[in-house]
Amino acid sequence: MSHPERDDPKPQDPLSQLVAGMGVPQTAQDMRTMLDGFAPMLNAGGPAVGAVHEKVAVAGADPAVTADVVLPPGEGPWPVLVYLHGGGWVAGSPATHAKLARRFAEAGFVVFNVDYRLAPEHPFPAALDDCVQAIRWASEVAGQYGGDPARLAVGGDSAGGNLSAAAAIALADDPAVEIRAALLIYGVFDFAKLGDADAIAKLASQPALAAAGDELIELMAGSYLGANRPDSLLANPQVSPVHAAEKLPPSHVVCGTADPLIAQAAEFARVLREAGVEHEYKEVADMPHGFVQMEFFPQARQAIDDMAAFLRKHLG
Repeated sequence: MSHPERDDPKPQDPLSQLVAGMGVPQTAQDMRTMLDGFAPMLNAGGPAVGAVHEKVAVAGADPAVTADVVLPPGEGPWPVLVYLHGGGWVAGSPATHAKLARRFAEAGFVVFNVDYRLAPEHPFPAALDDCVQAIRWASEVAGQYGGDPARLAVGGDSAGGNLSAAAAIALADDPAVEIRAALLIYGVFDFAKLGDADAIAKLASQPALAAAGDELIELMAGSYLGANRPDSLLANPQVSPVHAAEKLPPSHVVCGTADPLIAQAAEFARVLREAGVEHEYKEVADMPHGFVQMEFFPQARQAIDDMAAFLRKHLG
């Protein structure tokens, strides 16, 4: 007897399934509701860690900005990862990325999982300002949590990949903070190309998202940068880090080939190579946007293991 659910080795993209069931998000609140609804599946079966300190205030930032600090089992000092969640600059939180943060803690890193302010209530540069300050703060207080501030990295997925690269560039010349590595997970690195033909073609391969391609992109980009975005803003490295990639620390760039952002990832890796920035670039066959959190794909755990190995190489 045939069992299609067993015979098909490639599960369907659950993000597309969720959009098909809930409808295409029309507002930032719709995006938040969708991602919050997705979170229980993403976070199921998280690993044991040493401790979690929730909603710790980020000193020097807006009072709304906090971080969940996740400690590894055992005793430090441990290297430090400041993690910036995805969600299109309008959604997401440490809660939506709790399991992923725990995976990095399980691998031996103190994780500062940052809850930065979201658009459209807080448009650019609020999120970036929050993330830059959170990195500075994490460097200052890491020792209180058994972390070693001399072994500090930043990382994030999707919008968080954009913010991680932009924040690392912003802090590149800051003598008080040394970022020794970056994890750039299916990020947006060039806003001018966010809705280009390559991205729309990838969306077209995902029926639930195809009809909403332009609208979904505008919801996120318009909320973060405004409806009228001059070329000068799109070329700002704080928005499009591809324009100052030479300032990045050693970077690990990963993206699935079914992701609308795969062309951005490949182009960013090329720019890093030409700039002489040490990096790893991983294209993961057939994986959709967000796959690193989807552990029913075996490729997710492999990607996490690869990132942890990269951090160990550069943080010691």
